[in-house]
Amino acid sequence: MKPSATTSRREFLKLSALSATVLSVNSVSAFPLTKTNKPIVVSTWRNPDANAAAWKVVAANGRALDAVEQGARVPEANPKDTSVGYGGLPDRDGCVTLDACIMDEKSNCGAVAFVQGYKHPISIARAVMEKTPHVMLVGKGAEQFAASQGFKKENLLTRESEKAWKEWLKKSEYKPYHNPGQHDTIGILALDANGKLCGACTTSGMAFKMHGRVGDSPIIGAGLYVDGEVGAATATGVGEEMIRIAGSNSIVELMRQGLTPQAACEEAIKRLIRKRGEEKAKELSVAFLALSVNGEVGAYSTNDVFEYTLTTPDQMHSVIRSESYF
Repeated sequence: MKPSATTSRREFLKLSALSATVLSVNSVSAFPLTKTNKPIVVSTWRNPDANAAAWKVVAANGRALDAVEQGARVPEANPKDTSVGYGGLPDRDGCVTLDACIMDEKSNCGAVAFVQGYKHPISIARAVMEKTPHVMLVGKGAEQFAASQGFKKENLLTRESEKAWKEWLKKSEYKPYHNPGQHDTIGILALDANGKLCGACTTSGMAFKMHGRVGDSPIIGAGLYVDGEVGAATATGVGEEMIRIAGSNSIVELMRQGLTPQAACEEAIKRLIRKRGEEKAKELSVAFLALSVNGEVGAYSTNDVFEYTLTTPDQMHSVIRSESYF
């Protein structure tokens, strides 16, 4: 007997559902589940001292979360690093405002934004994660919380940064472009000997930005994202661009689908360029850095200026030039 149209449609739907299930299983099986037992630390830009501080923790079988915090605190305390922490270049009102976030392998995370007068926003962010029911505190509220936790308030505007700001005021020209001769946002990712993956991100933001501006660095999913089953990613450069494509989260999700960290970083940059156009993208400095749970590292940027620092048992604090689109 010839099957009716209704019967044929039912069979088609059953086959479609079965096919979808098979595809789903194949997608999951394509994802690398094997974790390495070798610790790894990787950070944006030329940061051997930050890596060394983080490595000291993981090399002693410590937790990746402690490692990334300790690593991030190094540039935060360095007055010569003018885009992070103490000595960071101020906004157009002459105020040094800091942003940071931290995240562990179980999606616990904390962040602070638009913080003034506290040298180590990464540690305040961790306190938000561990001692409050919230993820992000900003401005005066974040500062009140920092004070309640015993953090010391201090002046973060150095003589050199104040001089640079006063020089900028003469013309007051603002271009959201990263100077390759300086550091930028510090993102640091660590995989410990127990296979736990964590990340941190800290910055003073764009020099001479509008007062109140916050970029991608404290935003979970934009400047940083960690999934202990897959991998982690962090970003550096013009923060508005990372926010527009939820860059770090996008990279981790691409890794979940089976892409390597390198391929995922490349796809995120290409996605940004498709949306912004090549001419606009050439004016922007945007870079991504990723680390998978099996120890693979990937990095890619718009322009040929991005470097990252890698530390493994066999490769101590190596500075590597990233591949780029342009």
